[in-house]
Amino acid sequence: PSPLNYGGFPKSVCTSINECICHGIPDSRPLQDGDIVNIDVTVFLDGHHGDTSRMFLVGDSVSEEAKRLVEVTKESLDAAIAICRPGAAFKEIGSAIQKVANANKMNVVKSFVGHGVGRVFHSSPVILHYPNREKGVMEIGQTFTIEPMLTLGSIKPKIWADEWTAVTADGSLSAQFEHTLLITEDGVEILTKL
Repeated sequence: PSPLNYGGFPKSVCTSINECICHGIPDSRPLQDGDIVNIDVTVFLDGHHGDTSRMFLVGDSVSEEAKRLVEVTKESLDAAIAICRPGAAFKEIGSAIQKVANANKMNVVKSFVGHGVGRVFHSSPVILHYPNREKGVMEIGQTFTIEPMLTLGSIKPKIWADEWTAVTADGSLSAQFEHTLLITEDGVEILTKL
C-alpha cells in the first residue's frame, strides 16, 4: 500500500467519514447507521501506483441529503472524465466538476487536488477541481488522478492535530470519488475501474 508511512501517514488506506473531506486516518471508531464513508486506496503493483477512492453508505438510515451528495460527487467525476482526451486542456476538468456542483447547489473543495501518478505516487500535472486558468493539455501516455471533493457547506478544511485528517470547517458533509486515468489515442482509459 502506497500511503503507509508516506510523509508519515500511519495507515495503509484513508477512511474519511461524514464531514471528513480527505486523509482520514482509520481508527477504532465503529461506523454507525447513517454514516457516509470514503475509502481511498493506493496500491503499488509492477512498478506503478494506482490511486482510487469511492463512497459507501452505511446502513439504512443515510439521509436523502447525504445520498444526493454522494450521487452528485460521482456525477462530477464522471463529467470530468468525459472531457479527457489528447489535446484537452487540464483546466476543462475543473469547469466540468464545478458545473455539476453548481447545478446541484453543492460546493467544490479547492484545497486538495488530483495529481500525476505512475512510477511516482504524486507528480505533475496538478489537477484542479474548480475553474482555473492553468496551462497544459493532456498528452497520450499521461496518467493522473481526478478526485473531486464536494460539500454541502464550507469548502474550508480544518486540519486535525494528527496533521492529516481534513474536515469541513462547519461540520457539513463531504464526499469524494477518485480514479487513475490514462490518456490514450482514442481518449481515456480508467485504470482503477473494477
